[in-house]
Amino acid sequence: MKDNATLEFDVKKVREDFPILKRKVRGGQNLVYLDSAASALKPNSVIERMDYYYRNETSNVHRGAHFLSEQGTIAYEEARSQVAEFIGAKTSSEIIFTRGTTESINLVAQSFGRSVLKAGDEIILTELEHHSNIVPWQIVAKEKNCTIRVVPISDNGDLDYEAFLKLLNEKTKIVALTWCSNALGIANPIQKYIESAHRVGARVLVDAAQAVSNRVTDVQALDCDFLVFSGHKIFGPYGIGVLYGKMELLELMPPYQGGGSMIAEVRWEETTWAEVPHKFEAGTPAIPEAIGLAAALQYVKTLDLKKIAAHEDLLLNFATKEISEIPGIEIHGLSENKCAIVSFSADWAHASDIGSLLDQQGIAVRAGHHCCQPLMRRLGVPATVRASFSIYNTLEEVAFLRNGLLKAKEFFQ
Repeated sequence: MKDNATLEFDVKKVREDFPILKRKVRGGQNLVYLDSAASALKPNSVIERMDYYYRNETSNVHRGAHFLSEQGTIAYEEARSQVAEFIGAKTSSEIIFTRGTTESINLVAQSFGRSVLKAGDEIILTELEHHSNIVPWQIVAKEKNCTIRVVPISDNGDLDYEAFLKLLNEKTKIVALTWCSNALGIANPIQKYIESAHRVGARVLVDAAQAVSNRVTDVQALDCDFLVFSGHKIFGPYGIGVLYGKMELLELMPPYQGGGSMIAEVRWEETTWAEVPHKFEAGTPAIPEAIGLAAALQYVKTLDLKKIAAHEDLLLNFATKEISEIPGIEIHGLSENKCAIVSFSADWAHASDIGSLLDQQGIAVRAGHHCCQPLMRRLGVPATVRASFSIYNTLEEVAFLRNGLLKAKEFFQ
């Protein structure tokens, strides 16, 4: 099966960049990694760049008066600049390094949310949200006596835009929504949600964890107020994430944590804060992780995001067709607008049992509620099997998944 996407995208060459794909699993079987929505694999360029830091640049950043600290600081701040360029921020100072998407959302909820919300205000979320974009808002809403409103989805997984418009009112202060659902792969038309929210004066946070690796992200064009993502979802290391915020908002927000690095001056009577972004980065940062994230973004740029998206769409369409033809399987989220995720359940086995049987064949998928329990209740299932595809996956691997599911079905019946 070939088309322009396969001709333009050299999957075989890309696979050579990921050393873990050479590993044998479960008694010598080839690894078929279909769990990139949980964590993308890491290319050699990221591994080597972090290794170089540890071997040649190890030192704490900022304030150091010696050569290694100077080199580490340059690399760390250059990483911030590369993130800013990658997502179209006006300045690198609008980029805050965190531990991941979860901490980025908590930072906005605790700092911005607690500052602007008052009793009676409303926060709008959606039925597609990950727990990390639900629980932080519940915490601050309870503290501030605010109400959380939820945008429903249609049976195919699309957000109900008309319902969203009806929820918007002068009490709406924050809208927080995912760009691409981690559980179903639904890709939301966030631009119109942002525009509509701004018309009532609400601020918008976009969870781009699943989108940033396969969609061109331009925060100025989107005009979102905050955008968050994790390094490990975009071929980077664990323990590093990004919070983008409009400068005028970041300057007004109080610190999220206190300690070293985030201060201007400490006195017993009063402490003053460092300038943005350092105001939000207390303590020793994840230095090699930030540098590794920059290497990952550089790697993505060499492949071209539009070609990545075309390749992943090819995999998604093929997988949807192949899996939907298996008797007893229901695919959840059959929207026309999706990231490369196929989430399904079967009437012949629980999702966890299917995942285990696939694992015995060397196929790595995710089975469970995917940190989306409210969404699973909406779908009427306890869990789904989620196959998620990325730049290193092939049509042959999709076929292998189909055959693995047929073997699992035969086993359970």
